[in-house]
Amino acid sequence: MNRRNLLIRLGLVGAGLGGALWLRDRVLWTSPRVGFGQTAWLPYATRRALTPTVMATVAGRPVRALIDSGAQFSAIDRKLFDTLGAPPAFDIPIVAYGVGGQPQLGKGTTLAVTVGSTRITDLRAAILDLGPLATEQGLGTPLILGQDMLGQMLLDIDLKRRRIRLLDRATPLPPGLAPVAVRRDGRGLGTTVMVEGTALEAIVDTGASALLALSRRTAERVGLLDGRDQRTGASIVLGGAIASTVVRSGSVAFGGRVYEDVETPIFATVALPGFPDALIGMEAFADQRMIMDLGGGKLNASRPLDLTVGRAA
Repeated sequence: MNRRNLLIRLGLVGAGLGGALWLRDRVLWTSPRVGFGQTAWLPYATRRALTPTVMATVAGRPVRALIDSGAQFSAIDRKLFDTLGAPPAFDIPIVAYGVGGQPQLGKGTTLAVTVGSTRITDLRAAILDLGPLATEQGLGTPLILGQDMLGQMLLDIDLKRRRIRLLDRATPLPPGLAPVAVRRDGRGLGTTVMVEGTALEAIVDTGASALLALSRRTAERVGLLDGRDQRTGASIVLGGAIASTVVRSGSVAFGGRVYEDVETPIFATVALPGFPDALIGMEAFADQRMIMDLGGGKLNASRPLDLTVGRAA
């Protein structure tokens, strides 16, 4: 089973939208506190995947964590939470939605997490059934570290060597990196991507492995469902797996590069506000180093010599 997409969207039940967002950000889901130690590189915990995973410690237990810039909030698998003896959950109902649109009702908790020498305290996390994301048959990551944590730091990913660093936002950028055109989109990073000559707005998502993934609505608008060859794929998402349609895009331009003949999974359109119709995943940076600053709305990446890339599978 290929892991192509993961996107968690959390909302509050039983309040008006404006009041719920204010309550969520200012009272219930305040930013965690982060203490930085040494800035040594940490190897991926799951090296077979491009999506960044890392070993973390929660309540004295080592666990694998997915670092997911497409997840609005951090989350912990319900089975893991039940075995930790962690602090009691706060009883505010939370609705989580994955890319497939499946809703899931959960509660929240507060965690202390250590990643390498970085200590993260007062991290609010949703308690959810993460399904194959948490099992060894899937990605094996029962902890998701999302935008709430990433907004407090720089995320330095060396995809070629499968390693990461978590850095203070005041850390100077190393030489050899250049800015990628992005902007703040909520708590995430939005960008413009050209697909067969059509401009699309997309989210840069470290929790997605495919170079490009599109909603069905967007794929139809671009013309990718025009009778070209299709196959059925599968994506591990929140709580389970969904089927996707996979086609090949003739060209995708992003970040100063043109990718040709790109395998493109298409997921069902989610009729909820705030869900992106296009995701840029880690295959777009497969041979690069990237430093993501969610808090500052910035992204820098190394510039490879070859700006035209052939078949991307």
